[in-house]
Amino acid sequence: MVAMTKRVKVFEIVFNDPSKTFYCSGDKVAGKILVEVLEVTRVTCMKVLGVGCAKVEYAKGKQRCREEVDYLKYEDVVHLDDHPADTDGSVILRPGNKYEYSFGFELPQQGQLVSTYKGKFGFVQYFVKALMERPAQPAMECRKHFEVEEPLDVNTPDLLSPTGGMKEKKVTCMFIPDGQVSLNAKIDRRGFCEGEEICIDAKFENTCSRIVVPKAAIIAKHTYQANGRTKVFRQKLSSVRGNHIISGMCDAWQGKSIRVPKIKPSILGCNIIRVEYALMIYMHIPGSDKLVLELPLVIGTVPYNGFSSRTNSMSSQDGSVSNASNSWVSLRMPSAPPSYCDVTRDCSLDQPLTPLLDDYDGGDSPIFMNAPQFQFPPLPAYSEVDEEYNGNARMLPVC
Repeated sequence: MVAMTKRVKVFEIVFNDPSKTFYCSGDKVAGKILVEVLEVTRVTCMKVLGVGCAKVEYAKGKQRCREEVDYLKYEDVVHLDDHPADTDGSVILRPGNKYEYSFGFELPQQGQLVSTYKGKFGFVQYFVKALMERPAQPAMECRKHFEVEEPLDVNTPDLLSPTGGMKEKKVTCMFIPDGQVSLNAKIDRRGFCEGEEICIDAKFENTCSRIVVPKAAIIAKHTYQANGRTKVFRQKLSSVRGNHIISGMCDAWQGKSIRVPKIKPSILGCNIIRVEYALMIYMHIPGSDKLVLELPLVIGTVPYNGFSSRTNSMSSQDGSVSNASNSWVSLRMPSAPPSYCDVTRDCSLDQPLTPLLDDYDGGDSPIFMNAPQFQFPPLPAYSEVDEEYNGNARMLPVC
């Protein structure tokens, strides 16, 4: 809808299927141009244009960097059905009547479009534009945007294959060696869709004198290119964390999950805008840089079907069980639950009165001490019976 002059009441574009949220390659974009006038108006030509483009714009010092790529260019002249026209093709529109110009065009085939995107320094947009030309007056214009989502299937062999890696770092204090930290992590596939869970298997070791914290986060990397320059914008989307690891100890994640939030799919086919995702597994080390391992992710639109990768993961899991001595993650059967008194004693050990180091992701943040609040578990709703050697039973008091 555009601002109306005195002679035009309505001038807007309406799609035939308003409920359609997005279009794909090869789909037909169809609709109508609605016109109502307040005075007798002569229209010499009504044009409809389909436009799709990617644009990057940002400042680099005093220089303004701009770049634009076209993905859709469509133009046509539309006419009124069953309405008399003059010899030059113009028509007379009268007040009190509603006029509809129908249009329709097909989007290019798969591989020639890029999904709709709006970022910090660029965008990819698609819209239909109508131009109404009148004699001795400037042409009137209205636009109607629509979204394009290119299908990206995560069930390809490349995206279903597992990925992992290992990182280690030597820690120093005033140029004096202070041990090292290491992590080893893997995930069962690289392709995911929004709402799916990423299961992480990882092992963390800490031989330095500091208390470290293992974490994982989904990172988005937006790359913009213009005038031969590149600008990168990174964004943390969601994160999880593990327990503190004191000096000389290690910790393991077996299937720790992090959910993929509601995000746009990966954009890999645009020359000036690229959107990539990664799973960043890292260890926060107070007073030192993080130890970071990044595993690439591809966020798609066709969800995981649960067949191919599941079969491979089950077979690989059977192989790892047979070679448990060589595996970096050991599988253990759950033990029987302890008694209430044992649990009470264990809780006092697991929750030391010595405060643990709280974790901060800030840049040059100091080491903060945060004493956790200690609470004993609630009293049990039962009594335990202990049989003496003489065969008599006595009731133990509640611990």
